[in-house]
Amino acid sequence: MRAWLRARRRARIRRRPFPAAWEDILRRNAPFFRRLSKEDRAELREHIRVFLVEKRFEGAAGLRITDEIRVTIAAYACLLLLHRPTDYYPGLYTIIVYPGAYVAERVVREGYGIVTERAETRLGESSPRGAVVLSWDAVAAASDVGDCRNVVLHEFAHQLDAEDGSVEGAPALDDRSRYVAWARILGEEYERLRRDTALGRRTLLDRYGATSPAEFFAVATECFFTRPELLRARHPELYGELRDYYRQDPSATSR
Repeated sequence: MRAWLRARRRARIRRRPFPAAWEDILRRNAPFFRRLSKEDRAELREHIRVFLVEKRFEGAAGLRITDEIRVTIAAYACLLLLHRPTDYYPGLYTIIVYPGAYVAERVVREGYGIVTERAETRLGESSPRGAVVLSWDAVAAASDVGDCRNVVLHEFAHQLDAEDGSVEGAPALDDRSRYVAWARILGEEYERLRRDTALGRRTLLDRYGATSPAEFFAVATECFFTRPELLRARHPELYGELRDYYRQDPSATSR
């Protein structure tokens, strides 16, 4: 679809009334929604409308997709889009939702030409080829604001990371000069997490972020939105880079 036609269609979608039942879902399942400004809540509703029209949801392992599932996932996915030009995750077409943790096969290359498959239990994953997979149990647990984890934020951060053609912990930035600071700060913080993990130290950031720069960006995004005051206090430069990228300051609204 041509860009101008897509823009007109999306403008029409944004003007549609936001169902009262969806509003109730947001207030019940997305604790951050109540802390947003009136203007941000309005923008989020518009993004959710477009997202739900353009993305297909599929239930797996017998799960029936409901508005509660669709709106809750869309709310967290669209939180990452506030205040920024967006094409609504253009490489994403389908969100597959399991009722709980699911088992997936992982290909492992062990050297000497040996390739094996191992079964892994997962709560979510993101594919650059058009799909995000989520566990509904894990999504629903995001209402626990005391946790620094959120599977939807994590997997959709991977989608943002993939928009420039590679998943390496550096999403497309609006100014090429910003990549220098991004690489320095996130690189230093990534190495710090790796050291702390290796030494068994307690960390604010999920230790899974020490497995690769891409996972570090996703883990940092989770913490930025779920525990912003702590992240700002313990990792101020990292917080600043994420604040500038997302054009949001959740620590100012979490009080």
